[in-house]
Amino acid sequence: MVDPMPDQDPFFEHRRLLFATAYRMLGTVTDAEDILQDAWLKWNDTDHAAVEHPKAYLVRTVTNLSLNRLTSARVTREAYVGPWLPEPVLTSPDIAEDAALADTVSTAMLVVLETLTPVERAVFLLREVFGYTHAEIAEALDKTEANVRQIAHRAKNHVQSRRPRFDTDKAARAHITEQFMAACSGGDLNALMDLLAPDVTCWSDGGGVVTAARRPLHGPDHVARWILGVLAKPSSAGIELSTAEINGELGTLASIGGNPGAAFTFDLVDGRIQNLRFQVNPGKLAGLYRGTDLLG
Repeated sequence: MVDPMPDQDPFFEHRRLLFATAYRMLGTVTDAEDILQDAWLKWNDTDHAAVEHPKAYLVRTVTNLSLNRLTSARVTREAYVGPWLPEPVLTSPDIAEDAALADTVSTAMLVVLETLTPVERAVFLLREVFGYTHAEIAEALDKTEANVRQIAHRAKNHVQSRRPRFDTDKAARAHITEQFMAACSGGDLNALMDLLAPDVTCWSDGGGVVTAARRPLHGPDHVARWILGVLAKPSSAGIELSTAEINGELGTLASIGGNPGAAFTFDLVDGRIQNLRFQVNPGKLAGLYRGTDLLG
């Protein structure tokens, strides 16, 4: 990653914002870090004295680098083995305390953002998450302000129509998470089924590398039996489940030998788990090996 530099350098002054922009654009820690590396190289080759507004310049650079990466990534994701899920990140408790901020980095939101075009995603994030004006976004993306307004309106309506409804009661979420871990650890099929909504759906991302369902699973019985079946495999021997703040929400971290091996995140609706996401692709667990304070 980028070598440490003095705090007064604008790049490092705004590094939290730059990482947050790249991660929300791409949904992966590895790609976001690559984008920051590329942005740093571009910034380092720039005449800083000629840049009137460094923050705007850097955000524009990161956004456009992310757009290019996302455009090429979409081709790869179309050939992805099984469901594609965002790369989970361990987040600090203060992010979870800010409901609006937590929502913008939640797994559910990142999944919805995947349904936008790259440009729609950039416009939505810059406008709705980071509060840039339409004029500022137009300059950053080299588009007319009128065009940006249209894109912003379309993207916002798209996200609002697809954003899942879920409970935000922290105590209820903590209770359900503990019960979920107990049922999984004990292999209790009935207890696990009782935690799942009648219309529960489970997505698992193994990337074709490790065991994962290649299609979404539906219904309490199917989902519960599949989860317990995975946990009963010899490869899961010695697995330990623990609670963790994942993408701004309390979830479950599965570790073997102290190393993160999977993350469970879910949406809670009417006291039951409705949308369950199981990230087990070893190539997408970098954000679980170390927490990040760069999503603010």
